[in-house]
Amino acid sequence: MSELKAQELRSWFAGRLPDDWFTETPEVVVDREEITIVGTLAAPDTDEDASESAREAAVDGRIRRFREETRERRIGVAREAERKFERKVSWGVRCGDRKVMFTHLSAPVMTRLRQPERRVLDTLVDAGVARSRSDALAWCVRLVGKNADQWLADLRSALSHVEKVRDEGPGA
Repeated sequence: MSELKAQELRSWFAGRLPDDWFTETPEVVVDREEITIVGTLAAPDTDEDASESAREAAVDGRIRRFREETRERRIGVAREAERKFERKVSWGVRCGDRKVMFTHLSAPVMTRLRQPERRVLDTLVDAGVARSRSDALAWCVRLVGKNADQWLADLRSALSHVEKVRDEGPGA
């Protein structure tokens, strides 16, 4: 998806979502299969001397209340967006220092690996780090994503520039 189309999609959600749902513009992430919307909820008021578990319970309650109270509207917006953008829509929130995903898509990805790569996955399975090769591969991808954030951000930026130039080229 070109950056221009992704921006159009983000703008559509900004105009479509109720203003009182989130404290700031929600994060909208798009890939080939899925649109993920993550909004920030206002942190609940707690007493200054409240314990950590009491604060966590308040955050949990705020998240659960939002999920229940907005379910029907979120489903309606998701259905509309899925027809318009031909991608599944997933929802999540941030509240305090917690991030909770209500829904998300798990897409199968076919890959071919040579023996050394398979042995890495099998070691993770044998060590109990992952339940299967599939889980091990997902674990590896998360680890790379976590440790290579800046490099991946630079790569995405470069790809965005390539898409823009391609869209402006002959026959566009």
